[in-house]
Amino acid sequence: MKPSARISLFVATTALLGAATPAAHADGDHRARAISMMKLDFVSRGQATADRISEDGLQAICNRTGNKPPEGIAKRLEADQLAGVKLPADGKLLGDWKSGEQIAQSGRGFTWSDAPGLPVGGNCYNCHQISPKETSFGTVGPSLYHFGKIRGNTPAMQQYAYSKIYNAKSFNVCSEMPRFGHIGALTEKQIQDLVALLMDPNSPVNQ
Repeated sequence: MKPSARISLFVATTALLGAATPAAHADGDHRARAISMMKLDFVSRGQATADRISEDGLQAICNRTGNKPPEGIAKRLEADQLAGVKLPADGKLLGDWKSGEQIAQSGRGFTWSDAPGLPVGGNCYNCHQISPKETSFGTVGPSLYHFGKIRGNTPAMQQYAYSKIYNAKSFNVCSEMPRFGHIGALTEKQIQDLVALLMDPNSPVNQ
């Protein structure tokens, strides 16, 4: 995390938690007890380490405000998250949509039985409608069908799609979408392939 991001996160956390009411302190006590109980059952095994149940500072702000932090704080934190997005050095944002479809279909990876370093799936269909050929999909996130057809295929829109997949909190600080690039779940190439799935005119998404 960049120094500016750490400072913003510290300021935001102090502002939100420093003026806690007795009720908020009681809620914090309950939260600490719940986490303590979870740690009794969740143990590190392989690459699935127990620290996965720990929230980072950004998530803590969302959890303690019901996903509705003050607008000024939210915008500042979103700007910090966006500044941390690493775009491809060569400027290429569109990959292979066919590979992107495979990534979107796959939910495999990061379990204790997986060897570290193996490719991880995006599991995109768990939350989104994407290709019309797939009839089973989640509705937690918006439909992405015709994404490129509706929004266009401009360089700016490609960068938005790449950045959104890399770190969705860049645009909605309390987004429930995983920060795929930020946490290293998806590689640069995988994100490029997903952008192509959404935006390539030849992708079934845009037919």
